[in-house]
Amino acid sequence: MAGPRDPAERCSCRNTNCVERPLRRLFEGLASGVAACPWPFVLVPLLLSGGLGAGFLFLPQRQANDIEGQFTPTWGPAKDERDFVRRHFPPDDSERFSAPRLPTEGAYAALIAVATNGTSVLDPAAWAEVLRLNATVHDAEYERLCARTAGGCASPNPLLSRWGDAGPPAPGSLRFPVNDSVFLGAALGGVETDDGRLRRARALKLMYYLREDGPEAQDSRRWLESFLQNISSRVAELRLGSIQVTYFTSLSRQQEFEGNTKSVIPLFSITYFLTITFAVISCLRLSCIRNNIWLASCGVLSSGLAVLSSFGLMLFCGVPFVVTVANAPFLILGVGVDDMFIMIASWEQSSRKKEKSSVKSLLAETYAEAALSVTITTLTDVLAFFIGTWTAFPSVRSFCLYTGTAFVFCYVYTMTFFGAVLVLNHKREQENRHWLTCMRVGVGEDQAENSCLYNACCIGSCSRQPSQPEGEHPMSIFFKKYYGPFITNKWIKLLVVLLYGAYLGGSVYGCTQIREGIDLRNLANDDSYVIPYYDDDEKYFSTYGPRVMVVITESVDYWNATVRLGIESCAQNLETISYVDKNLSESWLRVYTELAKPANINNKTDFLNNLTVLFRFFPSFEWDINKTQDEIEASRFFIQTVNVTSAIDEKNLLNQLREAAEQCSIPLKVYHPAFIYYDQYLVIVQNTVQNVAVAAGAMLLVSLLLIPNPLCCLWVTFAIASVIVGVAGFMAFWNVNLDSISMINLVICIGFSVDFSAHISYAFVASGESSANKRAIEALSLLGYPVLQGAVSTILGVVVLAAANTYIFRTFFKIMFLVILFGALHGLVFIPLFLTFFGNFGRSPNTKSKNLELEKL
Repeated sequence: MAGPRDPAERCSCRNTNCVERPLRRLFEGLASGVAACPWPFVLVPLLLSGGLGAGFLFLPQRQANDIEGQFTPTWGPAKDERDFVRRHFPPDDSERFSAPRLPTEGAYAALIAVATNGTSVLDPAAWAEVLRLNATVHDAEYERLCARTAGGCASPNPLLSRWGDAGPPAPGSLRFPVNDSVFLGAALGGVETDDGRLRRARALKLMYYLREDGPEAQDSRRWLESFLQNISSRVAELRLGSIQVTYFTSLSRQQEFEGNTKSVIPLFSITYFLTITFAVISCLRLSCIRNNIWLASCGVLSSGLAVLSSFGLMLFCGVPFVVTVANAPFLILGVGVDDMFIMIASWEQSSRKKEKSSVKSLLAETYAEAALSVTITTLTDVLAFFIGTWTAFPSVRSFCLYTGTAFVFCYVYTMTFFGAVLVLNHKREQENRHWLTCMRVGVGEDQAENSCLYNACCIGSCSRQPSQPEGEHPMSIFFKKYYGPFITNKWIKLLVVLLYGAYLGGSVYGCTQIREGIDLRNLANDDSYVIPYYDDDEKYFSTYGPRVMVVITESVDYWNATVRLGIESCAQNLETISYVDKNLSESWLRVYTELAKPANINNKTDFLNNLTVLFRFFPSFEWDINKTQDEIEASRFFIQTVNVTSAIDEKNLLNQLREAAEQCSIPLKVYHPAFIYYDQYLVIVQNTVQNVAVAAGAMLLVSLLLIPNPLCCLWVTFAIASVIVGVAGFMAFWNVNLDSISMINLVICIGFSVDFSAHISYAFVASGESSANKRAIEALSLLGYPVLQGAVSTILGVVVLAAANTYIFRTFFKIMFLVILFGALHGLVFIPLFLTFFGNFGRSPNTKSKNLELEKL
């Protein structure tokens, strides 16, 4: 019968290593298997990766780069509002087209003409060039496909339909923004007025709408594609001198976004070259036997196999491949190399302690020490990513699924493939075989007089003796003899505490400056033609924002005067919002009530019958009433927004409009196609906080189970919170918005903030030294260099993205750089120092019991 368990081995509030011990035994068993028969553990991952890699055949079918589908909330209210508008107010772009009444953006080509040298676009010379530009675009094919109203193509600009070839309107002849009931706010930009009279305008916008319903839809798309291919050359042929032209189409945003992935593909080869080079240099030894170049290369290969396997599996399973997923290989490469460095450091430490031990015992000790640390970090990373799938943004969901699965494969291959490579490399060293040729090398009498260089390359060391196991790495010595004592000096501790206070203060301030939402221009390349168009549109046409539909969603008694007063009250409440200009509203009910004053419309029959009079004077109002034979099922009116110039304005506008609609006694919905994108503001902060909070809780639980000391776990959790606050705060200083792209990176932040602190914290509590300072020094000497290597390798994995000409990839680099910088700063500076403040309170009971046993001996 087994004897009673040692009290130091029991789970308690001070000692939570009841999971750690079985895991150690499990890893020791795995190590024995790998050491006994390494080749299957090398070949199976290679074959598995080859098989799963066949999933890349499905890549063309799995690509899902629809901007609306991937970067807007899945259950956004605006999508339901759009469906309602489509059902009750179906557009007819072949007979009665009206741009403000479209449920979508429509199919269109847009041009902005800006007068040069500060002149007006309504000057005769500039106007003549605008007419020539219009004639170039308005060709016979456009005439066939254009959206039509009143028997002809919808005018690209209301001024062209009225003045045309007759010359520009004279200064002061037009009222602005409304002239003869025609809204000019979206047609002219950069205007100067005098008592409501238009004097000059810097810019003019031309909107060429095409039919997108029926058999002409595909022809319209082809016309737009042809427009994009030829417009630059056509404009150049016109030799315009009085205006500058920028252009855009309804296809542009999507096409430019889809081109982002292609732009980053050349960076993969640079990344792998940099990472392999760094890994090789880190593992380089001045010995033809102890040289670990192949070990480093196989560590990088292990990460590559993980990417191949995970991506292939996800593609087999039908998970959409979004452009954001292209960031993942850079990240996985850095993490895989980080795990490799931890394994190599632990192997070399075991080798120094047990020079004559068998390979089984060496690998068992390596796995018992390093594998547990790698398990903690991998588990926390994987949890962070899979928790990140609980989001309303499909692009974030896909990224987290691909990357989380890749981390699992990376971990499995590190424990199997790389462990087997360690064994094979050790056997080569034991047999004194050359690192490159695998030929035996030895010291012969005829070699005794050869040069030091020859001996280093061909014998194994500069001396004429056979190669011996290497001593402690110089960087480990640096951390042990110099950096550790330096950082634990009491005055340096005070300085570090002050430094941390400054870091935390700056981070908290930065968090208050975070801007929300994705700017759609950031989905295109920096050198894209859409950027100048967005710039002109923002500069000259931002005064007037979306023209918002206000939809009465149910059948109400419009002929009841009380109901009409209720509708009017709701409209006035909407018009009191600061972002709404009440003078620019358009309501069929107001006009009808005013028009019908002499008549009686207070009964159902008269109200419905007299609508024909309204439609005779105002034909477009017929499109705003969904009328059956004896009911009005739904109707709509329009309000004009103004001064919506920033993401904060967009968020406030949407919230205020919806709040006013909800408070109304009449059932209302507010809608504009842009609200599909505005919906992200409703969930982005909530989703981010939810994911961060849940993931941090999961990290604490994992740490409590796997790190045998609760206080250490609290410090790991503290590191998570501290790094997240730092990254969130400093990304605001680096002009990175909180959007679905940066939210991905904040999810990553959770895992990485655990990585660095967990390695050092685990080494601290496992140390057998007597004082807290000495344990901190020992932890840094053992894992300081691997942590530093891991940080540098991860940075190298993503640094090439800094050169990308796309916001998505640059944002990934910026936040990853902050994550790694602050994570390494916590792991190498803040956490070791803070752990020393608590002395023996941070000590593992197992360590104390081991020391007592040693003292008895």
